[in-house]
Amino acid sequence: MTYQRLINTLGYEFRDEAWLKLALTHRSVSGNHNNERLEFLGDSILGMMIAEYLYQQFPKEKEGRLTRLRANLVKQDSLADIARQLKLGDYLHLGAGELKSGGFRRDSILADALEAILGAIYLDAQSIDPCRECLLRWYGQRLNDVAIEVTLKDPKSRLQEYLQSRHLPLPTYSVQATWGEDHNQTFQVQCIIDNIPPVLATGASRRHAEQAAATLILQHLGVQ
Repeated sequence: MTYQRLINTLGYEFRDEAWLKLALTHRSVSGNHNNERLEFLGDSILGMMIAEYLYQQFPKEKEGRLTRLRANLVKQDSLADIARQLKLGDYLHLGAGELKSGGFRRDSILADALEAILGAIYLDAQSIDPCRECLLRWYGQRLNDVAIEVTLKDPKSRLQEYLQSRHLPLPTYSVQATWGEDHNQTFQVQCIIDNIPPVLATGASRRHAEQAAATLILQHLGVQ
C-alpha cells in the first residue's frame, strides 16, 4: 500500500514510513506489532498541545473552563471526525474480524489511529514542532470556533431563551453551502427569525456554524 496521498493530507513527510504503517496497524492484526504504544504517546502529546494552545490563546480563562474546552477538543468523537476528514479509514490495517465488522468506521479505532499518527510523527521527526504544526492544520477552523464558545456560552440556547421570554418565534437554521478540503471543511448556515434580518455564518461543523449565526443574532439584538 502506498501512503503518499495520506502523507500529503497529513502535511508531514515521514523520513521512515514504517512509523506511519505501524500507527495504522490495529491490534487485531498483531498482538505485539500494533499502534497501541504509539497511541499512548500521541494521546499525551495531543493533550499537551491543545492545553498549550488554549493557555496561550485565552489568557483570561480560568483553569476549569480551559479543562472543559480541552476535553471537548480531544474527546473521541472529535478525534474520529478529524480522522474521517483525513480519510484514515482507507489506510487502516485491520484483522479479518474487524474488517468484516466495519472497524474502519468505528470511532474508537479512528481516534486511536489519529493519536498514534501523532506519536509516529514525534518519533520520526524527533521533535515536537511538526506535531504542533500538524495539529493546528488538522483542527483548522475548530480552534477558531473555540473563541465563540469562550465569548458566549452556548449562543443557541441563550438566543432561544431570549426569544421565548418575549414570546417571539424561534429561529430556524439551514445549511446554505459547504466548501474546502475534506480535512478542513467549512459550513455556511443561515439563521432566520421573523422580523429580524437573516444572517449567514460559517464554522468547521454545522453545529459551530449555527452557534456563530446565533451569536450574530444576539449581537444584532444587543443581548450581552
